[in-house]
Amino acid sequence: MTALLNRIKRFARSPQGRGAAASLRRAAADPRRRAQARRLFGRLRHR
Repeated sequence: MTALLNRIKRFARSPQGRGAAASLRRAAADPRRRAQARRLFGRLRHR
């Protein structure tokens, strides 16, 4: 489990990881995407 977390941390600190985080932040700021995510999580929660 520790190895997996270390790999995730390494990716998050890499240029690709930072770019992915930035694109996720932009998507999260979009109201349409937020509603889409809310519906998805609602469906998953009710299973």
